[in-house]
Amino acid sequence: MAQKYFEMGDARRDGFLNIGEAARASGVSAKMIRHYEDTGVVPPPPRTVAGYRLYREADVHMLRFVQRARELGFPVKEIKELVGLWTNRRRSSADVQRVAKRHLMALERKIDQMEAMRGTLRHLVHACHADERPDCPILEDLAQAGAARAAARSAKR
Repeated sequence: MAQKYFEMGDARRDGFLNIGEAARASGVSAKMIRHYEDTGVVPPPPRTVAGYRLYREADVHMLRFVQRARELGFPVKEIKELVGLWTNRRRSSADVQRVAKRHLMALERKIDQMEAMRGTLRHLVHACHADERPDCPILEDLAQAGAARAAARSAKR
């Protein structure tokens, strides 16, 4: 389908917003709006004859949807999938739940990893004497763990 181009005056009368106005209304920066368009998360908008992007309230609504998904930590690939499901009135809620469950499981894995890191760091900080002596269990752990990982990688080759 051929791209329709608008004169700015006609676009204003028809209720279109420019990218700055869409950014303010959606809470998504103009730079991120362009990124979401470039990566296919949101469809490219119509443009003026001069090449300026034009947005309707429905586009702003979609950008808010994307922003909320980002706030929940969804990666761009999954946001693109969610936008596709959201705009597909024939979607299955099971498909939406599958995407959300996959993300939830990834978050839970990251939380478990971070809690393990916190426990280790808490132990190391407590074990450190924090005095004038040069020996430090924090540095020893970093050096030993790094050497152990390097040895394990070498053994796999």
